[in-house]
Amino acid sequence: MKIAIIGTGNMGTGFAKSLADTKHQVFIGSRNIEKAKGIAQSLGNLKGGSYKDAAEFADVIILAVPWHAEKDLVRNLGDVSGKILVDICNPLTKDFSGLDVGFTTSAAEEIAKLASGAKVVKAFNTIFAEVLQQSLKFEEGKANVFICGDDRGAKEKVSQLVKDIGYEPVDCGALSAARCVEPLGMLNINLGYMQKMGTNIAFRLMRK
Repeated sequence: MKIAIIGTGNMGTGFAKSLADTKHQVFIGSRNIEKAKGIAQSLGNLKGGSYKDAAEFADVIILAVPWHAEKDLVRNLGDVSGKILVDICNPLTKDFSGLDVGFTTSAAEEIAKLASGAKVVKAFNTIFAEVLQQSLKFEEGKANVFICGDDRGAKEKVSQLVKDIGYEPVDCGALSAARCVEPLGMLNINLGYMQKMGTNIAFRLMRK
């Protein structure tokens, strides 16, 4: 797959590190083009450039930016019809005290309204950057990545991507199920920071 990582923060850098050793073609996009090129060069056979260049290159676009930047970013990516947009954000309020949207909609659904013709998939919002950057392994087994989306083919491709970087996908259903998955991300943040469990934790479904 041709994959664009939009953003060079902790999550964007984590995805770049995780994908560097896979068979996928990866383009890192940033408003700081030199930073994107520097990360790409440090990791090997990756490309770096602007947000728009990355989006044009890719079939799968990972939106690795905060919620309050995400909507404006999507508006400025250009034509993304037919492309898979992977929304990884937790729609936190600006003071991080809770979620900005929920119950009747979700961040993923709001992005889908803006990204005309794109296939939006919710994923990775319960994976901490530390887990992603260090490709942490857990004694209990692989961490789960919860996936929601309305397009089966798009979810299958994102599920394969999840497996390729060492996690186990869980299909949670339609994109509207992000209304359940995003509060789970808030719980993860609460456990990691407020309850001081640290950011080397992840969720896993246990099956008998």
